[in-house]
Amino acid sequence: MWRQAEAAGVFAGAPVDLADGYIHFSTAAQARETAAKHFAGQRDLVLVAVEAEALDEALKWEPSRGGALFPHLYAPLPVSAARWVRPLPLGSDGAHRFPEDMA
Repeated sequence: MWRQAEAAGVFAGAPVDLADGYIHFSTAAQARETAAKHFAGQRDLVLVAVEAEALDEALKWEPSRGGALFPHLYAPLPVSAARWVRPLPLGSDGAHRFPEDMA
């Protein structure tokens, strides 16, 4: 999906995002739990770090799991807002391996 977004210049969202009406984001601190809960065992994922300031008022912080605030984007994501894109491979234990320098 991300490669298609790069070609189009914008990411409209995954099917779950389109159904919910916003693009689901996680902070760096939330990403591991999100991957384990919603993407367990999925291969060929990429992790996209986004410059939140570039999203202006379209980015809303809303309560989710246990009241934690999660960022939700109520607009298509311009590919130009990505700081970096990295593969998110699975380890031998089936868990995703995150880059050490995610910040």
